[in-house]
Amino acid sequence: MDDIEILGNRDAGIDFVERTRQKKFAFSLVISYTATSEIPGITVAGEHPDLIKYTGPADAEFIHYGSCKSIKVIPMTPDGKPTPALLTKTALEAASIPSVIINAGSKIPPKLPFVDMGLEYGKDISREDALDEQAVRQAVEYGRIVGRFLGASTDCLVIGESIPGGTTTAMGVLEGLGQKGLVSSSMPENPVRLKKEIVGKALGRLRSRDPFGVVASLGDPMIPTVAGILSTSSEITRVILAGGTQMAAVLSFAKSIGFDGKNTAIGTTSYVVDDRTANLVETVRQILDVPILVAKLKLGLSEISGLRSYAEGFVKEGAGAGGTSIACMLKTGIDAGKLLHLTEEEYRRVT
Repeated sequence: MDDIEILGNRDAGIDFVERTRQKKFAFSLVISYTATSEIPGITVAGEHPDLIKYTGPADAEFIHYGSCKSIKVIPMTPDGKPTPALLTKTALEAASIPSVIINAGSKIPPKLPFVDMGLEYGKDISREDALDEQAVRQAVEYGRIVGRFLGASTDCLVIGESIPGGTTTAMGVLEGLGQKGLVSSSMPENPVRLKKEIVGKALGRLRSRDPFGVVASLGDPMIPTVAGILSTSSEITRVILAGGTQMAAVLSFAKSIGFDGKNTAIGTTSYVVDDRTANLVETVRQILDVPILVAKLKLGLSEISGLRSYAEGFVKEGAGAGGTSIACMLKTGIDAGKLLHLTEEEYRRVT
């Protein structure tokens, strides 16, 4: 398909696409929180610092209701840049793909039914360990239980995430596990120096290179939760890890505890892949030889400046936007032009 580019292991990517075309898809959004997001300058998520903690719940609520209950408006910057959950909702509705919310340490619970992993939110890694090691082990164990159920329900499971500040904790986990790479950002001017400073402080406290210890010190609750879901669901069905940098960290941690890449692809947007301040393709290549499916969305052609901003370096990805767009195109045959039209309609409805 012209609007889905395959990078990395091309043969595996072609096979993945062919085996999931016109099949059943399901989507799970894992919402979480890291207090690292409260460091000034680290994320654009949230119109105001006090709203950052509502990012995950508001994304979840918007996907299900088309509006938010925890806050009065959908997550959007003052100048009209919308949450990527807008893209996700559009894709899911266009393809009639069912979804479930998984609460993996969100600071605020969403106002809708969800699967609760019983986790505390992640602490600020510049000051203290993110989690205790037992919580990381619980996240993996519970994730494996949920993954068996979700994997048995569909031909392809798409797993997305919503965690403000998550690219910084992802960088920490990648470096702690031995991968060198630059991570993306929700801002055009990626605060790479600040992220490296934060991760450097956290690495200085690292007492062990044991994978569970690395995630406990440098990560967030989303990473081990998704790794657990991935490890069992991929034994039953195909899985799209819907996201960029954060999903590379999930893949790295999953590999370190025994995952071999079976039945799995990364699904993201071209805006992440084209980010010159990051290197997602090379980072994934260091970890496992899995394909990267890239949604070549046409937001840069939009009449709406808030949507065009994605092509200008803002936001880029999140809430499973790239992976669900790919799933929508594979299931229905809808192209990126039609998806843009539907996204613009949804934007106008909510603004």
